[in-house]
Amino acid sequence: MIVIGAWYDHGMEKQRLSATVEADLLAAGRTAVAEGRARNLSAWVNDALKRQAEHDRRMAALDRFLESYESEHGEITDSEIRDATRRTRARAVVVRASAAERNTAADPPTSGVA
Repeated sequence: MIVIGAWYDHGMEKQRLSATVEADLLAAGRTAVAEGRARNLSAWVNDALKRQAEHDRRMAALDRFLESYESEHGEITDSEIRDATRRTRARAVVVRASAAERNTAADPPTSGVA
């Protein structure tokens, strides 16, 4: 069990929380603190909860949008999703080199002397 304090953020009311979490998640939080990626375990947990709350809000907004869209235009079919995926991939810009290009870039330059 962990107890999370309520003192580190300015301007936001904090409440004390007692929660039981998976051991590996607790270890990840402690590692983040030890590596300086979080001020303390409370901050790390608060940030995780904040991200989850934002994710939930966005998913709810997406659900509302899709419901509204489909009520006006009909249900989006699997075929339409495949077509949209195909068009999106065709327009995608590759920002990662292929394995062959990475290997070529790693080869030392030659001086032209055999």
